[in-house]
Amino acid sequence: MDFVSGQILKVDKPLHWTSFDVVKRIRGVLTRRHGVKRFKVGHAGTLDPLATGVMLICTGRATKLIDQLQAGEKEYVATVRLGATTPSFDLETEIDQNFPTDHIDRQAVEAALEQFRGAIMQVPPVFSAVKVNGKRAYKMARKGEAPELKAKPIVISELELLDFDPATCSVRLRIACSKGTYIRSLARDLGAELGCGGHLTALRRTRVGSASIYDCTDVRSLIEELKTIDIEIPTENNSSSK
Repeated sequence: MDFVSGQILKVDKPLHWTSFDVVKRIRGVLTRRHGVKRFKVGHAGTLDPLATGVMLICTGRATKLIDQLQAGEKEYVATVRLGATTPSFDLETEIDQNFPTDHIDRQAVEAALEQFRGAIMQVPPVFSAVKVNGKRAYKMARKGEAPELKAKPIVISELELLDFDPATCSVRLRIACSKGTYIRSLARDLGAELGCGGHLTALRRTRVGSASIYDCTDVRSLIEELKTIDIEIPTENNSSSK
């Protein structure tokens, strides 16, 4: 395989790995295999450490395709717990408030979801990489600051209720959405619409553009494979890979 001319690797990001962890480990193997100090590797779309699923890793000249790939529609399966909120809108932070959920049933959830289909405005989470006055919002939030984030236009083309568990007041959703959509914000906003609060407890990205989770390889398996497969190494200088 010619990783200098460029490859697009479809991987399944494990839980607790950052997107940078995936890039760093793949870059490390390719750097050693090519005998260079630097090698171009990037990803088309960040996934939070608590999320799993499809990541597209671009190498060499294929890194020029990152913006194009990132613009593709994303699909997720998400679990949202209603009746409690966290500052990060997910499990990164502890529950800060609990609310009654006696009024919540499947019909109420279905009705609330109608508010989030199509073109909508969404405020990103404060625990996000969005920049406010040149600073990352999550860094400000972790210092106890409260950055003011502006709503941005997004499109949720499909929003399906897969399951409602009345015992835990949790919902499982399938979401197809545009670039820039925060599923954590959707969890927050759904809870607010239902008047009971909510936060994300699980997230799996199942598609990026035409790349499905069924096309993906486990990262650890891919790294082991990269250590042994035949790699085409340019006979000229390696400047194109730097």
